[in-house]
Amino acid sequence: MIRILFVIPTLDRSGAEKQLTLLASRLPRHEFAVEVVALTRGGPYADELAQHGVPVTVIGKQWKFDPFAYQRLKRLIAERAPDVVHTWLFAANAYGRMAVGGTAKPLVIVSERCVDSWKRSWQLWLDRKLIPVTQKMIGNSQAVTDFYADLGVPRERLIVIPNGIELPPKPTRSRESMLAEFQIPLDAQVVTYIGRLAPQKRVDDLLWAFALLRNINERNVHFIIAGDGPSRAMLERFSQKIGYHHWVRFVGHRPDTRDILGASDAFWLGSSFEGQSNSLMEAMSAGVPVVVSDIAPNCELVEHLQTGMVVTLGDRPGFTHAIQRLLNEPDLAGQLAAHARSRMATDFSVERMVAEHARVYREAIAACG
Repeated sequence: MIRILFVIPTLDRSGAEKQLTLLASRLPRHEFAVEVVALTRGGPYADELAQHGVPVTVIGKQWKFDPFAYQRLKRLIAERAPDVVHTWLFAANAYGRMAVGGTAKPLVIVSERCVDSWKRSWQLWLDRKLIPVTQKMIGNSQAVTDFYADLGVPRERLIVIPNGIELPPKPTRSRESMLAEFQIPLDAQVVTYIGRLAPQKRVDDLLWAFALLRNINERNVHFIIAGDGPSRAMLERFSQKIGYHHWVRFVGHRPDTRDILGASDAFWLGSSFEGQSNSLMEAMSAGVPVVVSDIAPNCELVEHLQTGMVVTLGDRPGFTHAIQRLLNEPDLAGQLAAHARSRMATDFSVERMVAEHARVYREAIAACG
């Protein structure tokens, strides 16, 4: 039995947390014993893990560097004596690797989920410092592993395992019901963004593009923004400032994103950096045509005019014209959506993601004797 201890900052409803939950709950129980540690707090995914019988421990970290939380994590690792400590995201990657230190066991596997151009010099310095205690680093896209190769992680330690996505079942609510809840006319066309409201997502670009779309499109178009984050208040003010807030709906975090996608005519994502966007993959798997910025992780998922449309980062008129084309050419939109859904089912299944992680654990342990 291979014992895996996952460490992650929180179990909030976000992309990395979702992937960890899918992995921890689906690894074969006859071969793997799993436990999850949340450094700071639990969250919605703690309940989901509990439903699958996966133990969750919350360390209770309170500060950026919390020596008490660090010691609690170190003691827990010693008590559990796992074969592998698998850490996710910067805080857990740092605390987990430091807690294991230079010991031969457990092995440390690190998951990086983004092209982390946001990191400050001290964070990059710490990442470099901890390379020697990193047996393997898993990135969810080639762009992520390229970023860390440039940072100094040896290529032989880098592995790409794309996110796993479930083909969603049919929406539980009708389009009419969803639009009525959001007070959107039934004859409207709907463009949707789902994700964190943070600067790197460049939702302000999408709001500008939407304002232009309202001016040039003959049909009644509305914009649903599902998600929350530090930029929400600014974006709401910005929507009012440009005078199009009557057609924009900020709906916050929603558990029913499949129903929102079911009511959508198109999805767009204008991010300046990503790892591999779960919301983009969910839209593609739901059969919603997509328009994305041309950053490398998005282009690993979306091929222009094959599985969606790709626009130059920051090109607001470009986003407008791409969405307008999808709304005005339903045959093209349907063709792109069908190809995208097929690609998600073939290349990005949860089963494939889980199997690839299981292989990495087996091979890492075998290599270390």
